[in-house]
This record gives sequence, structure tokens and C-alpha cells, in this order.
Amino acid sequence: MFRSFEPNKIFAITSKAPKYVLFTFIVVLTIGLTEALILSPEDYKQSDAVRIMYVHVPSAWISLGIFLSLTLFSIGSYLFKNKNFALISKSLAPSGLVFNIIALVTGSIWGKPTWGTWWAWDARITSMLILALFYAMYLLAWRIYEDKDNVVKITSMIAIIGVINLPIIKYSVEWWNTLHQSSSVNVLSDTTIHISMLIPLAIMTAAFALFSLLIFLMKYNTELIKIKNKGLDRL
Repeated sequence: MFRSFEPNKIFAITSKAPKYVLFTFIVVLTIGLTEALILSPEDYKQSDAVRIMYVHVPSAWISLGIFLSLTLFSIGSYLFKNKNFALISKSLAPSGLVFNIIALVTGSIWGKPTWGTWWAWDARITSMLILALFYAMYLLAWRIYEDKDNVVKITSMIAIIGVINLPIIKYSVEWWNTLHQSSSVNVLSDTTIHISMLIPLAIMTAAFALFSLLIFLMKYNTELIKIKNKGLDRL
């Protein structure tokens, strides 16, 4: 079942998807920005600086989600010897790194008015920086190693080691005394953020998820074109 992947048939579908994803992304982003920049209220302490949250938080969430997905596909690629899983994980990594960097940069911008400094070696910030390094190592490994079997093993190990950092990022604000505030949005417990801020945050998260999907499809289609150019009809 896992080995019946045919690039030509998949490309016939994925090559058409980006334009629809792009249109949906623009619509959702427009609604999200209107909610975040105009309709959502100021914070009673941070004033308009809180609006950075609508970029910073979704970027962090998307970055974490992509690395988890990347790891699962990497493990699947290694266990089932499925090259398409490796192709998917490879195509996910660029968007994950982009959102990781956006989270770090916007966090730094947000930190200046709230903490009085652009950077602090805070547990949450430092662990996010480590995640960016794992993304960079993962992508670099794909460029350095030419042997496909070796690169799958190496990138899988990088992903498995890197995924250990995800719960550290999640619980760092609870395990250590940090500058970073604790989570305001919780699935298993009460969410402390007001609905007027939660709605634009959810919409912006959806917009960023669509954008990450768009980047993935562009990268994935590029990889499929490379396979087609080699004259292969199966992986």
C-alpha cells in the first residue's frame, strides 16, 4: 500500500492545488488582519503592542506542528522504506523554518516594549532557537548527502532528536521561572484569553496554516518535477 505512489498521478492533483490554496489564503488573511488590526481591542497593559501576538503565536504553533509532522513522516520513511514519506517531510521543512524564524523575530520585537530588551536567554526563547537549529540541520543534511539511503537515516535521526525539544518548548514556562508568560490558550484547561482576541488569533492561525500548505505544495511539486525529469514513474 505504501509503495504504490506514482508521481505523475499525484502531480496531476497537487499542481492544481496551489492556486486554490492561494485564493483561500488571501481571503482568510484579509479577514484575519481586519479582525487583528482593527476590530480586536487593545490590551489594558500592552496597548497596541499586543497585536504582534496575532503573528507571533500562530507562527510558533505552525512551526511546532510542522516539525512534529515532519518527524512522523521521517519515521515512516525510515520504517517502511517509503520514499514519498521522505519527500513529504523534506517539503515540509522549509515552511517550518520560515515560521520558526518569524516567531523568533516577532517575539524579539514584542519583547522590547514588554520586557525592555530585544533578546533574553529565556527558556521558551532559547528552546525555540534550538528548534530553528534543528530545522537548519535537517535541511542542510538533504543538501550535503547525495546517497538517498544515508540522507533518510540522518534526517530521521535529526528529526527524532529534535522532536524531544517540542515538549520542552511547550512546558518551559511551567518548568522554569521565565520572562515568557504562560499559555493563554489551552485545549485541556480553561482558556484565559478573551473571545474578542481569540477569534482573530484563530483566523490568523488558519491563514498561516494555509500559507504553510502553499509553501509545502510548491516545494513538493518541485520535487515531483525533478523525479519526472529523471524519467521515473514510481518512487
